[in-house]
Amino acid sequence: MQKILIALLTVFTFTQCASILSKSSYPITITSSPSAASVSVTDIDGNEIFTGETPASIVLSSSARFFKRNRYTLRFSKPGFDESIAVLECKVDGWYWGNLLLGGIIGMLIVDPATGAMYKFRNQTISTTLPQSSAKLDVIDINNLGEKEKENLVRIN
Repeated sequence: MQKILIALLTVFTFTQCASILSKSSYPITITSSPSAASVSVTDIDGNEIFTGETPASIVLSSSARFFKRNRYTLRFSKPGFDESIAVLECKVDGWYWGNLLLGGIIGMLIVDPATGAMYKFRNQTISTTLPQSSAKLDVIDINNLGEKEKENLVRIN
């Protein structure tokens, strides 16, 4: 009986719920409307970790470092459209709190924070719609131009 109690105590003490039942890296799907937009992904430290074109699928880590969740900024651009920015955030994984129920102090304070399994992404799909460019055209009467400006004009007809 004493061996069973020691075994159960060991299991409960060294259990890491999120590390066992969850993961620390997740596949993220990136889409845009219109498609074929350029996208760059930077992490919480401002490091650019991906550049490509939509649609794309990448694997991102939910942890930045020990007890620090990651946060990614995605910048979308395409000629004729205004830039769009999306943020991908992480939250504490529900399995992390399982350490409390199972007595996994080491899992809660060391293993899950070190592996990053204590966090998960709020969304695993990022989709954005790029707004039409708001570029404008100013029309100026030639009579309102100075002599230097008139010298740089090119006749087009």
